[in-house]
Amino acid sequence: MAANDTTTSDTAMTDTMCTIVPYFTVNNGKLAEFKALGEQMVAKTAHEKDVLFYGFSFNGDRAFCREGYASGEGVLAHLQNVDSLLKQALQLASIDQLEIHGPESELSKLRDPLKGLNPTYFVLETGFRR
Repeated sequence: MAANDTTTSDTAMTDTMCTIVPYFTVNNGKLAEFKALGEQMVAKTAHEKDVLFYGFSFNGDRAFCREGYASGEGVLAHLQNVDSLLKQALQLASIDQLEIHGPESELSKLRDPLKGLNPTYFVLETGFRR
């Protein structure tokens, strides 16, 4: 190899992704209305620049929102974007469990703004992302 040749090594992607893991129980007789709000949230979220995936899954009156964002800032932008719809959804359902997963560098950006929701935080320590 000549002195001026350079080699590049594979570098791991810095993983800043955060996932929100909320489980809801929908109030009796309100499932159709909750699903309609979910469709509105999906449509509104589709235009966010930092959303990686977003959707709702159902098991009877239980709902799960599957969502991931490129960073903590993406989480905060999303929550601001859907604030009024989320408030309406919480009139129709209760949050049974709320988890937030990601690297501490991103979770630290969320702890104060989300303290009113009382989430459980899971700190990413090992893994990879492609």
